Amino acid sequence: MTMELVTHKKFKNGRLMPWGKGTVVTGAKGFVYLSGNTATAEDYDPIGKSGGGAVGGAAAQWRAILTNIKSDLEELGTALEHLIRLTFFVKGPFPDGGVLSSPNFRLDVLDEFFAEHCPKHCSYNNPPPSEVIGVAALAQPDLVIEIVALAALPN
Repeated sequence: MTMELVTHKKFKNGRLMPWGKGTVVTGAKGFVYLSGNTATAEDYDPIGKSGGGAVGGAAAQWRAILTNIKSDLEELGTALEHLIRLTFFVKGPFPDGGVLSSPNFRLDVLDEFFAEHCPKHCSYNNPPPSEVIGVAALAQPDLVIEIVALAALPN
């Protein structure tokens, strides 16, 4: 049996939402659950509580994290095209009270990345299901985004 992923689009009032309703997976050999990815510098030592400054502003952090996710998925035997779900932890501020108003929420960078590496998952096409959660803080004070990914492992 070959693996098949079918992501169902989410619509509200006939408008496509930038996240999927759900992904049905059949025939997968397994799943890859990635830990939360942040854009800490190479010198990050969480045990020694040293180093780890962020690699730049929000856009740079999004790009670094998405690049890490792509690389981690490939190293573990899958790929972006097999994504099932993404979870975004976005640090405030939230000027309008909602997470989507945060300058740290960068759907534009996400779409730019997927347009280059996996157009299937752009928000205007057929994005994977996701959650966007606002947080007061992440592991380091200058981190503004953490992303968790789940992907199917093809047979």
